Amino acid sequence: MLGSASPRRRELLAQIGIVPEQIIATEIDEAPRRNEPPRKYVLRMAREKALALADGQETAILCADTTVVAGRRILGKPADGQEAAAFLRLMSGRRHQVLTAIALVYRGKLRERLVETSIRFRPLTADDIAAYVASDEWRGKAGGYGIQGRAAAFVAWMRGSYSGVVGLPLAETATLLASIGIREQRR
Repeated sequence: MLGSASPRRRELLAQIGIVPEQIIATEIDEAPRRNEPPRKYVLRMAREKALALADGQETAILCADTTVVAGRRILGKPADGQEAAAFLRLMSGRRHQVLTAIALVYRGKLRERLVETSIRFRPLTADDIAAYVASDEWRGKAGGYGIQGRAAAFVAWMRGSYSGVVGLPLAETATLLASIGIREQRR
């Protein structure tokens, strides 16, 4: 079971030959706790999503959470275009981190991984930011951007997992799934 409404996560799993038997979106409070460090926050989110769905389930439950961090500031999903533009201005010409945590619950056992990717945006002009915000690609995306779309043109440098930035680090996910016997499904 995949605990995510994200079409990007379904597409990423399909790339490694995994098709979830069931897809269920989780509804949990995603607000960071006071003074919660970003790494602990993103791990907690993935874990809480998986455990919320695991209640009595015998099937494997895979959940993930992605957040963008600039300095110590967690940049979640922007509430509106103004906040998306503010996030982009903050990251313009600077390095930021994208943290993706994955949590897998199977037969009462929790397995977790945290993948960190560093990205530096080129300096963005006011026109770059206005055009991106007008595209609406920022909606529903941590940090207010999707690397798999127009924002790819903003990335001057990256170290880490591209698929992790999109929303599911595939190497780590495949390893976790293989540890419980789930591998590429042959057709």
